Order: sequence, then C-alpha cells, then structure tokens
Amino acid sequence: MPIWEEATAVQKLSSNTYSCTLHDDWSIGSVPNGGYVTGCILEVVKTHFSTTLAKQNQPHTIALHIEFLRRTQAGPATYKVDDVKLGRQTSIVHVTMEQDGRQEVVAYVTNSNMDTEKGFTQDVGYKLSPPVPSVDLTKLENDEDTNWKLQPELPHANFRKATKRVKFYFPREGRSLKHLADEWICFSDGTNFTDSSVGFVADMFPLMVESIKGEGEGPFWYPTLLLNLDIKKALPPQGVKWLQVRAGMKKVANGRMDLEVWVHDAEGDLVALSHHVAFVLDASRNTAARKTGNAKI
Repeated sequence: MPIWEEATAVQKLSSNTYSCTLHDDWSIGSVPNGGYVTGCILEVVKTHFSTTLAKQNQPHTIALHIEFLRRTQAGPATYKVDDVKLGRQTSIVHVTMEQDGRQEVVAYVTNSNMDTEKGFTQDVGYKLSPPVPSVDLTKLENDEDTNWKLQPELPHANFRKATKRVKFYFPREGRSLKHLADEWICFSDGTNFTDSSVGFVADMFPLMVESIKGEGEGPFWYPTLLLNLDIKKALPPQGVKWLQVRAGMKKVANGRMDLEVWVHDAEGDLVALSHHVAFVLDASRNTAARKTGNAKI
C-alpha cells in the first residue's frame, strides 16, 4: 500500500499541467477520500510554485476552497493550473482536476511564504471549549495514556478503507458533547504528517451521524460538496507524527450536514481550520454505477 508521499506523487506534464494517480487504498468505498483528493491538489500546487512560479518564492498554501463536482475514482487524474493573480505577498491559482474527460474537482488556492511573513500579531486568547483532555504522547504511543485510548478499527472499516491509514485515539470518557468529537491521530504506517496531508487530516474524523443514531446504523457515505482550509502554520520540513483534531457539527437536516474542524499540533498550537458541507447518503450511492453526461453525486 502506498504511503502518503507515494499516493500523492505528482508528475509535471507542462508549465501548467500535472498528473497524479489516485489510489484505492485511500478511498471510501469506490471513491477517493475527499481529504486525500485535497492533499493531491496541495501537492500539485506545491509543485507548481516550486517550478513554474518559483520566482514568486511563495511555497506555502495558506487558504484553499475546493468544490467536488462529481465522484472521483481511483486511477489517473490530470490537473490544470491557471495563474489567477500573482502578487508580492500572496498569489492565487485555480486548479481543475479531470478524469476520463470529466471535470470533477475545482479549487482556488492561495499561497504565501510563512517564513517571511511580517505584520500585526496578537494573542486573542483562543482556546477550545470544552477543553481537550490532557495527553502524554510518550504513553499514548503504547496506548497507556490515562485520558486517551486507541480504537483499533473504526466501524465499517472495509468500506472506509482510507481510515485504515490512520490510528485513532479517542477520549476514554467518551465525548463531552454529542456534536463534538476529539481525537489524536498518527499515520498507521509510521510516517509523518506533512503540509499536504493536513488536507487529509481535516477529513479524518469519527462517524458523526452513526454515533448519534446508535449502533447498527449505516454505513453512510458523506460525500463532500465543498471544503475550505485555512492553514495557520507550516509543519516542519520533516513533518510531525501527531496531530490533534476536533470535529463538530451544528445541524444535520434533509441529508445535508456541516462540519467544522480544528487541527492542533503536539504543542497545542493551531495548525489549520476547516469547514465542510457534505451530504449524508446511504453507502449504496457510493458504489452505484456512474451515470453518463454531467451527472453529479
């Protein structure tokens, strides 16, 4: 099974065209996980800014808005990058992902240079509420932490193959509120999270709807309609092993849900914020035959 670096490897075809192969191991059912697809786009943008736009010296993505127009699939994908606005402090590109002649994903991505950023800085007193239980990461690795426990496998793991790529540690006392879920995660293969995998991390959370409805429900499929990512800090070049994630819902109605995600590092520093709009569908919709034409989900 390919590790993250291999699963998101990008090939440059021309000054603004790239390719990447989506792998089934990183899928939910027959559809590549939305966070994984987001990570591939982040790798495309990273390659674009390190080659075609190298003179901009803006290697870090600070904001991303992505729309999932149609179901993606495992296999080759082509990405076209349009330089929308090139600026001194930030630059914006538009990315289109195509498979088999179908335009499936579009994104606007803003890049900057976090290493050279200067400007007004103020501690605003932000803290998660309710607070996240404390952790000893040296004990967590051996599943010996007093507040957190490893869940060896999430429900419906054979359907949600992408969840097997991560180890999930949840509070031993359960959720503090039913609409919130906290977790510590690391890659199950022992590799580190890098900047592009923050997009994947933002889409790796417990089964929010099933956990409210009770055991035996589902499996459901949560196809992402759109995902926003606000990246607050770059991870070290070598990456990090652990990230702490909180996911929260505000309303689920008529088969549509929202999701807010907070990502923190081992020091408690805010790494990224994310917001999703998604459907709640029966899993059979995931594996149904693809319609022709411009059919969406």
